[in-house]
Amino acid sequence: MEPEAHEWVARFLDHLDHERRYSQHTLRNYRRDLEQVMAYCGRQGIARWSDLDSHQVRALAAEGFRQGLAGTSLQRRLSALRSLYRFLLREGLARANPAADIRAPKSPRTLPDALDVDRMGQLLDGQASEPLEVRDLAMFELLYSSGLRLAELVSLDLHDIDRQAGSMTVTGKGSRTRTLPVGRKALAALEAWLRERPALAKPEEQALFVNRRGTRLSGQSVEKRLDRWTRRLGLPKTHPHALRHSFASHLLESSGDLRAVQELLGHANISTTQVYTHLDFQHLAQVYDQAHPRAKRKKE
Repeated sequence: MEPEAHEWVARFLDHLDHERRYSQHTLRNYRRDLEQVMAYCGRQGIARWSDLDSHQVRALAAEGFRQGLAGTSLQRRLSALRSLYRFLLREGLARANPAADIRAPKSPRTLPDALDVDRMGQLLDGQASEPLEVRDLAMFELLYSSGLRLAELVSLDLHDIDRQAGSMTVTGKGSRTRTLPVGRKALAALEAWLRERPALAKPEEQALFVNRRGTRLSGQSVEKRLDRWTRRLGLPKTHPHALRHSFASHLLESSGDLRAVQELLGHANISTTQVYTHLDFQHLAQVYDQAHPRAKRKKE
């Protein structure tokens, strides 16, 4: 493709980063997906974004499917392309969105990973021996207490926390803000961290969580610190997002209130939240099989 086509992708990603506040993880995926699309266009002799049509987008999806790309990966690639064209339409660089009505084959729906209550307690009850470990436990408590996304956690500033009210203001996907409760134990962990923070943070730094250099902590650093803790405690390898999944599944299991869980997670569509009903049903089915007289298996 022509250099100008690459430049518009760079502008689009910059728009997602600074105006839409997408996570770095999503931006990396979109960049990689759009690079694959541009490589395909180069092979097909397509020079400009305005030259790509829906038939060629279908052929692109079909090629990815033949190469063994998972349905979820194809969906993300098409989603990145649809988003790019919405941006190009706004900027007057395209006349239509060729990916608008094209969908990838559906993949089997998988349940999100979640730690059970005992393992969650084992992680959160870990003992801190130095300031950065105090910070770590405060981060893990917040992820689980309030169901934060990783990007939301690392973007928190000091003024986002209302310690008196036991709440915080979070800016999520699409720059949507929501107010979330902060649990008693999470507040206590935060207080412990805020006593340590002044000795680490640079005077002008507003980030709630800082690194050794006194500046805002990155999402990648949070992942590494969680991995360090789980290895130390003998727990399964865990991603920060699993703490959000644990929050949702444990809350739904106890309350059964799907709408409330949707609001707390910041899901725009309740269908996104409904995956947790499958997780909850799995637990209920297990209890049923073990306890109901007509469900118990006869001993051989």
